[in-house]
Amino acid sequence: MALPMFHIDAFTDQPFHGNPAAVCPLAKWLDDETLQAVALENNLSETAYFVAENEDYRLRWFTPKYEANLCGHATLASAFVLMTILEPQRGVVRFMTRSGMLTVRREPDFFAMDFPALPPWICATPPAGLKEGLPGPSPVSVQQIKDDYLVIYESEQDVRQLAPNLALLESLHPAGVAITAPGTHADFVCRYFAPSYGIPEDPVTGSTHCSLVPYWRNASAEPSFTHSRSRNVEENCGANS
Repeated sequence: MALPMFHIDAFTDQPFHGNPAAVCPLAKWLDDETLQAVALENNLSETAYFVAENEDYRLRWFTPKYEANLCGHATLASAFVLMTILEPQRGVVRFMTRSGMLTVRREPDFFAMDFPALPPWICATPPAGLKEGLPGPSPVSVQQIKDDYLVIYESEQDVRQLAPNLALLESLHPAGVAITAPGTHADFVCRYFAPSYGIPEDPVTGSTHCSLVPYWRNASAEPSFTHSRSRNVEENCGANS
């Protein structure tokens, strides 16, 4: 079986940087077992497949182990393939996905994605695997959404130095874990771990920014928030290819 496949580095303008994704345009859907097997062989954080439906496209994402509900960098990579290689006359593409309609538009120097805002809420009782899986300084707060925990730390150094216990974090499936703190040269920093999906640490996670941006936007409005560049929280979280 021959499948067209593109290897795209998203969220960067340099080869071998950013977050790589495999993109497979399909004439029709293959069975899920085959889609998952191809994603496992690719062994990238996401393999994206899309099929045309009228003027739009149906888009699905697979990690090496499971189908994902939302993925930012593989959506951007799919739009890049469509609007620069397959249909260069296109200025906008709409994807129908598990998380609703996602739109990517061509701008003069980049592509802009319209993704949903998913504000997190306070996790009243963090699971034991989360606390023990993140040894080191105590977090300032633990937030959550449906598929992720967001663990907030005091400083960028806390985030950089943390060495997670991936076996314990894997036990939190289907949730992944994002750790974040105010940044010294950016509005915030973050790392993302999803070992149960076959992704020990994701280089960049566009989907988790759907929650990180609302969290830091709200945090910047609190009187106790003193980060000097808080007004730019949303400006620096765009998705560029």
